[in-house]
Order: sequence, then structure tokens, then C-alpha cells
Amino acid sequence: MIQRREFITLLGGAAVAWPVAARAQQSERTRRIGVLLNLSEDDLEAQRLITAFREALAQLGWNDGRNLRIDYRWAGGDVGRIRTLAKELMELTPDITVGYGTPVVVALQQLTRSIPIVFLSVTDPVGQGLVESLTHPGGNITGFAVFEISLGTKWLEVLKQMTPGLKRVVTIYNPKTAPYYPLYLRAIEQAAPSFAVETIALEVNNDAEIEHAISAAARQSGGGLIVMPDTFNMVHRRTTIGLAAQHRLPAIYYFPFFAREGGLISYGPDEIDMFRRTAGYVDRILKGAKASDLPVQQPIAFRLVINLKAAKALEVTVPDKLLVAADEVIE
Repeated sequence: MIQRREFITLLGGAAVAWPVAARAQQSERTRRIGVLLNLSEDDLEAQRLITAFREALAQLGWNDGRNLRIDYRWAGGDVGRIRTLAKELMELTPDITVGYGTPVVVALQQLTRSIPIVFLSVTDPVGQGLVESLTHPGGNITGFAVFEISLGTKWLEVLKQMTPGLKRVVTIYNPKTAPYYPLYLRAIEQAAPSFAVETIALEVNNDAEIEHAISAAARQSGGGLIVMPDTFNMVHRRTTIGLAAQHRLPAIYYFPFFAREGGLISYGPDEIDMFRRTAGYVDRILKGAKASDLPVQQPIAFRLVINLKAAKALEVTVPDKLLVAADEVIE
């Protein structure tokens, strides 16, 4: 039986402890992040990107299910679903939204000017009106851009080294998922005369149009293919890789997993690195930084991946110079 004096002592101690416990609960409140990607949830590569993001957040002290809740939405390359999914996320009133791909970020920005947005894999955010400038984004949005004008030169250079008889290069893109395509096409066209190559740009909206473009590129000798950085091309990559192999057409891709999954060669920014760096921006904003004060960052890591099995099937000899330069060689 508790005596009166003991009860008062316990009561007093509890009264002191209650505010402390309340403060602890308040400081540990769960924060919420909405993540919208124009990718498919069952895509293993998309899951690798998200895993890198979650692991980087965990290293910074943010653990999904403990002090953080992450809500995902997957558009799967369907531009028509993006606005609906963006609205769903905004109705959850997240502390921050993360958007992957240009159409996704445009949809998010149209729905909020207050909730911070961190973007990934966006080409020309200034030209598309997403930010005021790279150094001073302004508004509620910042993130990681991907366009580098030297990519056009690099793609043609690598293709020409792999296939010295290269005369024509077809570039495929979807204008709905890659509204920035003129920038890349311009970069390719400007570099083409240096390699004595003719360039042809073809719009693709479905598998049938991909097949038409690839068969057209392979119709005459000396053809090659550049697959534009584009979430549509990412979602439809198995079709593209298979048709390029079927038509024996040397192709270069932007995303490294194209080469890992059977494509000849890829060269582009390291997106795993980009997702990890995005976690750093999310951490800073959750701790009080303003998106408008965080400069838009450009790629700092690029990866060259070569698939020797694909090269052998195409009867292409990979120069030693490229093998030495490659970040990854698939036997």
C-alpha cells in the first residue's frame, strides 16, 4: 500500500516527467514524404533506385516506419495517370514530395507552391519554368538535373568507335514523357558532322512504333541507334533491346541497366548516386532548410557500361580504349 507521502512524491515526479515525455514525442513525430515516379513498381531497377534512396535516408537518421513515412505512387510510363497520382499524394499533406522525371515534377508543381519538392532526372529545369535559376531556384522546388550537352558527342563517339562504318543514327523518344527532347537532339545534331554521320529523330508512342523505328534504322548498312533518356524508353526497354538484337543494330543507351539487360552499351549519369544525393536534400529540408536556398545540382558521376556478349552477337569488336574506360564490363 502506497503511503500519502510516497504518493505525493510519485505524483510530483510524474508531473515533471510528463512535459519531458511530451517534448520527446513531439521531437520524434513521424515526418511524411510523398514519392512519385513515372516508373513501374515491379521494375527491379526502379526498386534498386528506391532502395538506394531509403538506405541513404537511414544513414542520415530517417527510417521508414519509425520517424518517417514514405508514400509511393507509380505511374508506370502512363502520362495520363501522373496528375491523378500527384493529387493523391498532395491530399496526404506530406512534409516533402520527391518527383522522378520531368512530367511528374511539372504535375507536382502545378498542385502546390508551398510543399517542398525535390526532383530527380529533370532536363533543363530553368527552360521548363520549374526554377528561376540553378543557383537560386526560388519557390518551393529544387533537385538534380541531368542534361549535359557533351552527352550527344559522347554517344556518337562511342558508337563510331564500336562501329567505324557508322553512317546514320536514329534517335527514338516519346515527346509526352520527354518534352525536353529538342535539347538532346540539338546536341546530337551539332556533334554529327564531326563523325560524318547523318541523324534521324523518330517519335515513338508504343511498341509498334519502336519496331518501325528500329527496322527503319537497320534497313541499310551503317545504321545505329541512340535511345533517348526517357521514362517511356525505360519502361519499354525490353522491346527496344530485343528488337535491336533481332535487327543486329548497334545501339547506345542512357541508363546502365539497358546494357546489363542485353543492350550493347550505355553511357549516362549514375542515377543511383543521384537518388542518394536526393536523400541529402530531403534531410536538409526536414531539418529546416528551404528548397529555394538549395541550388539545383548537375550530375557528378557518369557510367560507361559495355556488354561483351551483345557485342559478340553483333560481331562488333570493342576497342581496348573503350574497355579500359568502361566502369562496368559485362562478360
